Amino acid sequence: MRKRITALIIAICVLGTLMTGCGGETAELTKEEQIHQNMLDFYDMWKTGYIFKDEYVTDQDQYYVRYSREEYKGTQFSVPVTVSEAHGYGMLILANISDYDPEAHEIFDGMVRYYNAHRSSIGPHLMSWMQADNGTALIDGADDGEMEDGEGDSATDGDMDVAYALLLADRIWGSDGEFDYKAMAIDMINDIMEYDINHDTWMTNLGDWSYDAKPGSKYYAATRPSDFIMTHMPAFYTATGDERWMKVYDSTYEVIEQFINEYGTGLLPDFMVLDENGKYVAADAFFLEDSTDGQYAYNSCRTPWRIGLDYVLTGNEHSKHFIDTLNSTMMDICLGNPNAIVAGYTIDGEKKSREEELCFTAPFLVTADIGTTEEWETKLRKKVVKRPRGGYYGDTIKMICLIIDADSYKVP
Repeated sequence: MRKRITALIIAICVLGTLMTGCGGETAELTKEEQIHQNMLDFYDMWKTGYIFKDEYVTDQDQYYVRYSREEYKGTQFSVPVTVSEAHGYGMLILANISDYDPEAHEIFDGMVRYYNAHRSSIGPHLMSWMQADNGTALIDGADDGEMEDGEGDSATDGDMDVAYALLLADRIWGSDGEFDYKAMAIDMINDIMEYDINHDTWMTNLGDWSYDAKPGSKYYAATRPSDFIMTHMPAFYTATGDERWMKVYDSTYEVIEQFINEYGTGLLPDFMVLDENGKYVAADAFFLEDSTDGQYAYNSCRTPWRIGLDYVLTGNEHSKHFIDTLNSTMMDICLGNPNAIVAGYTIDGEKKSREEELCFTAPFLVTADIGTTEEWETKLRKKVVKRPRGGYYGDTIKMICLIIDADSYKVP
C-alpha cells in the first residue's frame, strides 16, 4: 500500500500553490500528490453539489446530503430528498476530509443535529431511513408521498456509517463540545446490535424494521451484502467491549467465503436469504426491490469498497481472498480494460447490462491497488477521475473511494 504523504507536504505543496514547487517554481506533482489532488478537486464539487441546509429549520443549522434532484412543486404529494444511507456517507466524508476543509466540523455538527431530528420510530438511537419535502418541513415515514410525518424505520448501512462517523468525530475533535460524540456513538452501536443484527445467525438485518421477523418468514435472516461493512464491526467492539460484534464479523466472513468457494468470482448478490438447509443463497428476483435482487447489481456494487477496505486498513486475510478473487474475475471479464466494466452481473460472472455506471466502476479503485497490474490500476484510476459528474449515488461512492485511494480514510 502506498505510504501516506505527510500533512506538511500536503499543506504546503498540494493545498497551497497547485502545480507549484515549495520554493515557488513550477513543479510536477508526484503520483501520490496527484492522487491527493484528485480527491480534493472532486471534494469541492461534491460538497457544492450535495450538501444542503434544511431551510425549514430556523433555530439551528441542520445539514443533509441531498440524493434527489426532484423538488417539491406545491402538489399534494411530498418529494423524497434524502436517505440515511446518504447521511452516513456525508458524515464519513466530512470526518475523513476534516484535515483539508476548515468548514468540515461545522457541517458535521449540522448533520448530527439533522440525525437527532430524524430518529427511527423503532430503534430510538437509529436514524429514520428517508425524509421527504412537503413544502413546510422535511418529514419522516412518507414512503408513498404522504404529506404528514409517519413512523420512520431504519436501514442498517446508514445506521452503521453514522455510528462510525461519530467515533471518528470523537477521535478528531473530541467530545467536550456541543456533542458527546462517543456517548452518542455507543448508544447507536448498542441499538444497531439490538435491532440491526440477527441474534440467531449473527448477520446484519435489512434494518430495524425486520428485527422481530420470525423464523420461516420472508425477511427473517435476510441480509444485504452491501451492509457487510467489515471495518466497522471491530471498531464497534473496541468502542463498546461487546464481543458479539466479533461474532458478526466472523459470521459475515464465513458467508463471504462460502460464496467465493461456490461461485469463484467474488461477486455477491444484492440480497441473500437462508434456504431450507440453513445455508445463505442469493435471493429471488423481486425479493425486495427489483428483478436483480439475486444479482450483483446496484446494492452489491459497493462490496469491493465495503469488504476490500478491511484489508487496506487491517490486513485481514479473508478480505484479501475476496479482493484477489474479485480482481481476477473483473480483469478476466474485461480483458484488462476497465472501460468494459458494466452495470450488473450474475454472481457467476455473466454480464447483465451494456451500460456503464460510476457506482460500479469506482469501488474497484479500492481493490485495484492490491494485487493487480499497474496498468489496470492506472487505467481504472484515470477512468474514475475523468468520469463527468453523474448523480448523487455514483458521485458520492466515487468521493469515498477517492478518499481511500489517497490513503486518507481514518480509523477511530
